Amino acid sequence: MPSFTRAARGLSGRREAAGRAPSPGAPGPDAAGRTPSATGPAAAGHGRDDRAGVSAERADTSADRADLPYDEADRRADRRHRVILYGGRVLVGLLTLALWQFASGRWVRAFFISSPTAVGGRLVDLVTTGELWPHLTVTMEEFAVGIAAGTALGVALGLAIVYSGIVGQWFHPYVMALYSLPRVALAPLFIVWFGIGLASKITMIITMVVFVVFYNVHEGVRSIDPDLLDMARGHRATRRQTLRWVVFPALTPWLLTGLRLAVGLALIGAVIAEIVGSSAGLGYYIKTSSNLLDITGVFAGLAVITTIAMIFDFLVGRLERRLLRYR
Repeated sequence: MPSFTRAARGLSGRREAAGRAPSPGAPGPDAAGRTPSATGPAAAGHGRDDRAGVSAERADTSADRADLPYDEADRRADRRHRVILYGGRVLVGLLTLALWQFASGRWVRAFFISSPTAVGGRLVDLVTTGELWPHLTVTMEEFAVGIAAGTALGVALGLAIVYSGIVGQWFHPYVMALYSLPRVALAPLFIVWFGIGLASKITMIITMVVFVVFYNVHEGVRSIDPDLLDMARGHRATRRQTLRWVVFPALTPWLLTGLRLAVGLALIGAVIAEIVGSSAGLGYYIKTSSNLLDITGVFAGLAVITTIAMIFDFLVGRLERRLLRYR
C-alpha cells in the first residue's frame, strides 16, 4: 500500500481518537478507576442532555423508518425500468423477425433473403449433425487469442507512448498511419507471410483490435487529473505504485469501452481472414455457402456470429457494471 494511502488512514485514525478524548472540564477517574458522578445543577443539566439525546435518537429512528417506503419505491422503479428495457429489446427483435418473415416471398423473393424459419431450421441441422462445432471452435480460438494479444499490445503501446515523452511523439504519427491502412487489403499479405493457419487469422485480429485499445488508453492517461499524479509524486510513490493506484483505476472506463468495441472488430477480422483463405471457421462456412448460392447458409453463419457478439457484449457490460459500481 503506498505511503499516501497510509497517511490518509493515519489522519482518519487521529480524528477518531480526538473525537473520543474527554473534554478538559470533565472529571477524571479516581484511584480505584471509578469516574465520579456529577451532582446538583450540573447533574440535572446532564439529565436533560441525556433525555434530549434519547429524543433525538428516537426522531432519527422515526425518520429512517419513514425513508423505507421511498427505498422500496426506488427498487420497484428500478425493476420496472429493467422489465421495460429488456421487454422492449425483445419486442424489437420479434418485430424485425416477423417483418422479415412476412417480406420473404411477398415483397422480395425468398431466394435472395431466405426467411427466419428457414435459417432457424438450418441452425438446428448444423447443431444436430455436428457440422457447426468445428467451424465455431476454430473461429473462437482465433477470436480469443487475437483479442487477448491485441488488448495487451494496445495497453502496452499506449502507456509506452504517453510516458516516453518526446520519443513517443516521434512514433505517434506512424501509429496513426498504420491505423489508416485497410486491413482487408492486408489479409492476403498475412496469408502469404503466415499461411492459411491460425497465425494469419490471429495477426489479422490483432491489427483490428490493437489500435482501438491503444487510442482509448492514450486518451485515458491524458485525461487523468494532474492533482492525483502530483499527490502520488508528493508521497514519493514509485512508478509501479502510481500505475496501480492512480493510472489503472482511471483507465478502467476507457479500457472497457475499447474492449466493447474490440469484440465486434475481432469477429470481423476473423471472418474476413477466413473468407480470404482458410479451410475451417464460420467465415469459411459463409464463403462456401455463398459460392453455392445457399443464402440460407449465409444467414445461418451470420446469425451465429451475431449471437457470439451479443454474448460477449453482455459479458463485458456485466464486468463494467461490477468494476464501475461507484458510477
